[in-house]
Amino acid sequence: MRTIRTKAIVLRRTNYGEADRVVQFLTPSEGKLSVMARGVRREKSKLAGGIELFARCDVTVATGRGELGILTGSRLEIFYSHIMSDYDRLQFGYDAIKQLSKAADNMDEPAFFDLLDQCFASLNDVNVLLEITKAWFWLQLAILLGVGLNLSTDAEGMKLVEDATYNFSEHDHAFVFHEGGNFTSDHIKVLRVLSAQSPKVAAQVQGVGRLITDCLWVAERAVAH
Repeated sequence: MRTIRTKAIVLRRTNYGEADRVVQFLTPSEGKLSVMARGVRREKSKLAGGIELFARCDVTVATGRGELGILTGSRLEIFYSHIMSDYDRLQFGYDAIKQLSKAADNMDEPAFFDLLDQCFASLNDVNVLLEITKAWFWLQLAILLGVGLNLSTDAEGMKLVEDATYNFSEHDHAFVFHEGGNFTSDHIKVLRVLSAQSPKVAAQVQGVGRLITDCLWVAERAVAH
């Protein structure tokens, strides 16, 4: 039997028996990790406070031959409480959990943990528009999945330029030059910032409020490709 101590985010909690729970974590070092939290539903359980949803935890797990490890210690590091008070942010938080849980089934990528943690932090910041966090999340997930947007050249391989307008081709997964197109260099600037920086930085870009709906439309299609 070996002991693992790691940062963790709860993906799922399922009641088991009278007082236990099966908890599935996303971790930076172990990927998805399923554990049995014994007695955690009892009122005085010392483990309960460290396995909250929408939180970053520090957990200790004993692993053996079985599929389930045993949770032996848990501590809450950060609880992103503001997410719980906004329905739309809460729903996207669940969507982010679902997307990264699915991604982690197919890829061993430590950055999935960081992406989910940063997504929660941004959802928790009421000063950052929800649409900014959404667009940032989809663009970052696309990068990790190897299908990140090409924000340097158009579908014909020509450099994206400042005074041109474009449409976005879902088939080509790229911008296409078009006179009077829906996307300008301002949109592309926002998408570049979202691809390279945090949502908080993107929120400071001039005019982002009027551009973000269009940018979110593109970002959502980055992963759908």
